[in-house]
Amino acid sequence: MSRSERLLDLIQILRRHRRPVSGRTLADEMGVSIRTLYRDIATLQGQGAPIEGEAGLGYVLKPGFMLPPLMFTDEEIEAIVLGSRWVAKQPDRRLAAAATDALAKIAAVLPDDLREDLDATTLLVGPRSESVEAVDLGVVRQAIRDERKLGFLYRDAEGAASERLVWPFALSFFDKARVMVAWCEMRQDFRHFRADRMSELTATDIRYPRRRQAMLKEWRATFDAPGRTIAKGAPG
Repeated sequence: MSRSERLLDLIQILRRHRRPVSGRTLADEMGVSIRTLYRDIATLQGQGAPIEGEAGLGYVLKPGFMLPPLMFTDEEIEAIVLGSRWVAKQPDRRLAAAATDALAKIAAVLPDDLREDLDATTLLVGPRSESVEAVDLGVVRQAIRDERKLGFLYRDAEGAASERLVWPFALSFFDKARVMVAWCEMRQDFRHFRADRMSELTATDIRYPRRRQAMLKEWRATFDAPGRTIAKGAPG
């Protein structure tokens, strides 16, 4: 590995860590000595990278630092194309269009040889499912971003209908269904709602009283909680 490649790898590793990480941890992850790691940190700082910290305290890359996406490995290109193509075939039209646009923006700044690799990748995505969803998933995603309550009519697997007011905080994409994860005011618990069973979706301006990240963390914790096997996967 060249030194320039090692410096880029160090930037990528620091990007993955939101909190200060020790020099020893960084050196072990990169497979270099601690002295080499300290020299690389000093080199990046000298070139303007906003890396804060010092030996014994750890290092963190300040948010907002960007490198132009000019270097990708073959597998990184395959991951970008495959992921974008999968999203582009989802029934969420706005998200599908965004995936196509994002891939075009990435291609526009790549060198010619990498752009050719992007166009020539042979990883394909199969046809999307034909499940019919009467609700706009863009509204659901906006409510999650804004931490706003959603109202809708929900029909369970037996066809029984009920009106719901929920606190949405996640949206799962499966091959044959899209599933919203939310706190349900009627059930007073976490519930999963298939988008193809939702109708009469109503976005509200009511902010729910929890942070979505806190609810996501609590919901994930239920997967390990005793006695929660049924509730964790409970549908609406």
